[in-house]
This record gives sequence, C-alpha cells and structure tokens, in this order.
Amino acid sequence: MGRRKPLACFGVAIVTTGSLVCGNGSAAAGQADYTGAEERSAGSQIALHEGVHGKPPTGRYAPAEQTLGHDVSGWQSDVDWPKASAAGAKFVYVKATEGTGFTSDKFAQQYNGSYRAGLVRGAYHFARPDVSGGAAQADYFIENGGGWSPDGKTLPGALDIEYNPYGETCYGKDPAAMTAWIKDFSDTYAERTGRAPVIYTSTSWWEKCTGNSAEFGGANPLWLARYAPEIGPLPAGWATQTIWQFADSGELPGDQNYFNGNRERIGKLAGG
Repeated sequence: MGRRKPLACFGVAIVTTGSLVCGNGSAAAGQADYTGAEERSAGSQIALHEGVHGKPPTGRYAPAEQTLGHDVSGWQSDVDWPKASAAGAKFVYVKATEGTGFTSDKFAQQYNGSYRAGLVRGAYHFARPDVSGGAAQADYFIENGGGWSPDGKTLPGALDIEYNPYGETCYGKDPAAMTAWIKDFSDTYAERTGRAPVIYTSTSWWEKCTGNSAEFGGANPLWLARYAPEIGPLPAGWATQTIWQFADSGELPGDQNYFNGNRERIGKLAGG
C-alpha cells in the first residue's frame, strides 16, 4: 500500500449491520493521541520495525491451497470493490476502530461495499493497550462495527496487536500484563459475540511483548504478518496460521493476504 506518515483524523458516521453508529475520528482535548489513526493499518508498524525480506509469493510461486484476500484502512479511501473482486479478492478485513477514541471515516464504504461485491468481510481493531483496558476496547470495537453475525459472509472480528506507533514497543507493559490485556479483550469479545476474535500480530512482536505466550492458540485463529517468500516460525501455541499477510502492497488495495485453505473454509470460519 505504501507506508505513510501520520495525518490528522476527522469525524465519522459508521453504518453497521442493522444500525447507524456515530463515532469521533479524532480524540477530544485531554484524551489519548490518535494522530494518524485513519491512515494506520494492520502491519504499518510491523513494516517499519521488521521490514520486507525478499519478493512475495505471488503468481506461479503462490503457495498451494491458499485463497487470496486483502485488508484495508482509511489510507485506501473509497475502494472500488467490483474491481477488487475481479482482481481475485475473496475476503477482506477492514479497519473499524483504534483504542477507545477512534472510528474509521471510511469504514462504512469499505465494510458494506465489500459485502455487496460478494467478498467475505470482517472488521479489525488496532489495539492501544496504553489508553484503556482490553475489555473496554472490545466493547468499543463491537459497538462501532466490529461485531459478528451468522450470515456466512462475516468473519469474526480481529485484534491487531503490534508495535506501539507512539512510543515504547510493548506499550509500557511487561509480558504478563500484555498477555492479560489480550485475554481481557478476547474474553469480552467472545462473551458478547459468541466468537473468539482473530489475533493479528508478528512472531517477533509476540515473542518480545507477550514472552511468546501459548495461551491463545487453542481458540483464537492466527493472522500472521511477515513480508517474505515464506511465512517463517509461528508464535507459540499455534500449529498453523489461518491468514498470512505476506505483502504490504500488490494487485489488491491495501495489504495482501492468503487464507490458509479454499473458499469453502473461509465460509466455515465466517459461519462459525
């Protein structure tokens, strides 16, 4: 997608399935800083910290039994969804929220537009463990587009947990505190929606900031970021990934992803 410098955020009205939710695209005075949140996406900090290692596995080098998809944020603005579908996209994750003070200005167009174009879609939340607790952020995410419905075309929400864009890598938390924060988010999301959230991260960040916790591999699908020809080692607890974000740009808008399985398996994850 091309990585970017942070820009200011603006107000937003978000249409979610069955309701209209109004949010605030920038923090009020005295609240946490959300500068650049509209342009920040899953992997924006991973690309900055970990870089790109070789050419992505596309075309005839694409791994077998993988299904192409992508993820987008406000950085992509309004997406031409029929064009993305025609280019091969079968699923997409869309940034909905960050912390407890930001909702994406482009969420409605991206989330609803992808659905109408026939993609299986899901929403993701950019974690900010420095501004509020995990349960509070799960609630905020669900209330601003991140819920799940058993329609067969909505993926469970995803928690994007990666390098801190504002300071210390692990948001000032030791591994035990970070693991507890993620568990608080995951448990709250599962209690309210009936689905365990997908966890998006990189192996390097996970090892550093959770102490390579193996606690989540049994319930939470893994969405792993690594921009390289091969996915490399996984975090502890997961025997395989559900989604691999293998490049930060490509044929589709935003980041490029492979779902680990065919289109039918994507439908099974969506259907619960």
